[in-house]
Amino acid sequence: MSCFGQGVDDVEKESKEIKFMEIFKYGEKEINYLKRKDKKLSEAIDRIGKIERRVIPDLFEALINSIVSQQISSKAADTVWKRLINLLGEIKPETIMDEDINSIQKCGMTFRKASYIKVISENVYSGTFNINELNDLPDEGVIKMLTSQNGIGVWTAEMLMIFSMGRPDIVSWGDLAIRRGMCNLYNLKDISKVQFERYKKRYSPYGSVASLYLWALSANSGDGILRTDLKMSPSFP
Repeated sequence: MSCFGQGVDDVEKESKEIKFMEIFKYGEKEINYLKRKDKKLSEAIDRIGKIERRVIPDLFEALINSIVSQQISSKAADTVWKRLINLLGEIKPETIMDEDINSIQKCGMTFRKASYIKVISENVYSGTFNINELNDLPDEGVIKMLTSQNGIGVWTAEMLMIFSMGRPDIVSWGDLAIRRGMCNLYNLKDISKVQFERYKKRYSPYGSVASLYLWALSANSGDGILRTDLKMSPSFP
């Protein structure tokens, strides 16, 4: 066992998981575009380097993950998500439907959130909500279809579009960490919706890549301390 509590087998397993995990795909084209459009963002990109954020290709699993992550920190969401996986084994409509709602709630979420997860699972399983239809819809159509379900708001839909569907141009006004990242980047005390929309338009059509860097910037409180516990972006283990 190493001084960090990991044996050789643990380190090798973790390395393989990192190597083979699926990440949000972007490259030099997107980076060069954003750097040309915004000098301050360009400097941040050079300072931070390439960001790799894991995605969950399975739409249903990613949707449940996004619901779990609503209104809590990434650290808290990660803890709840791991407990839910330990409880269910696999995140599928059938496994959620077969589990008692109280057991799901005891993973660390509110009873209301657990009930949303149960109902959405039943709707997907019955075909009332055909989640695979999302792939054929434009961004606004995805938001409209998802928000027709109880427990799913615009933020949840936007996170699904980035971290499962790989949509390229999502910058979420509803994500507090995104707004905090903009404030840190442009040295603002606060940001209005008008200012936000101006920056969002500047990043387009690669807003999702800009979002990755804004999340990273949100962790910098301005006093040199990284406050990753304040992030409200989704946590995918």
